[in-house]
Amino acid sequence: MKPIIQYIILKIIGFRKKNKKLSSNQFEQEIKNTKVEFTYLIRDSFLILLGVLAASFGLTGFLLPNMFIDGGVMGISLTIAELTEIPLSILIVVINLPFLIMGFSTISRQFALKSGIAIILLAVSVHFIPFPTITDDKLLIAVFGGFFLGLGIGLAIRGGSVIDGTEVLAIFVSRKTSLTIGDVIMIFNILIFGVAAYVFTIEISLYAMLTYLAASKTVDFVVSGIEEYLGVTIISDYSEEIRLAIIEKLGRGCTIYFGKKGYAKEGETCKETEIIYTLITRLELTKLQAEIDKIDKTAFVVMHSIKDAKGGMIKKRPLK
Repeated sequence: MKPIIQYIILKIIGFRKKNKKLSSNQFEQEIKNTKVEFTYLIRDSFLILLGVLAASFGLTGFLLPNMFIDGGVMGISLTIAELTEIPLSILIVVINLPFLIMGFSTISRQFALKSGIAIILLAVSVHFIPFPTITDDKLLIAVFGGFFLGLGIGLAIRGGSVIDGTEVLAIFVSRKTSLTIGDVIMIFNILIFGVAAYVFTIEISLYAMLTYLAASKTVDFVVSGIEEYLGVTIISDYSEEIRLAIIEKLGRGCTIYFGKKGYAKEGETCKETEIIYTLITRLELTKLQAEIDKIDKTAFVVMHSIKDAKGGMIKKRPLK
């Protein structure tokens, strides 16, 4: 398997070199970058595929056969599918389409492309894979249907995409208003549950809330906080290259601290170093990790959750 991957990488590099003159050092760096990108592509594709299968199982094995709904865009799709004869697979694509367009301008082109592929795969999976109906117990349906749906959404996010556009909407609205991402998601779902109570019954609406809670807690567990910013501290001997990558590739700002490396014996002088600090969203984490690995695989990276932030360059600067 390894020689095949190396052959593909060399073919890609060969094509690039035909279109651009590169020195031997640049050529080696290009090979290194392509290997990192290819590794992340395989990993992300596996996570997205696994997420699609888990979400599809939750929908067709639990929720859809028993007329249960969820929150978010998936909840809207399930509600319309129950009220009309439109297949759920079509609704998943059509209703998520505006959020994909929003994600293209709000997050990145790569994110929108990955999400589009993931949503289409989910629609195909729901339509063609005949998962059996697992149970007709309402409590089990709400809990495990929400669990598998949340597992699918969380794995897709880990792969750098979404199969439910609620998070994209929340990020977009939070940047235009004073509302936090959590506030937007809560308001959006209150509206959906209110409609469910009016159109169906209060009981179905209550079970929908339970399904949503199971799904959201599972997503939190898998992703560890999609609605939070991440503060990332990076210590590397290649701090200038990493700083430029954050600005040029991610469109984010960063702060440089000057410090000293503390790992030194008595009497030795601690080496001075630059410390980079930046803020990103969880959806941009995979891209940042890939860019750091291209430059310095041994870089010391510390991440911590930040509930909310404003000012500075929290809003992405448009990439040229």
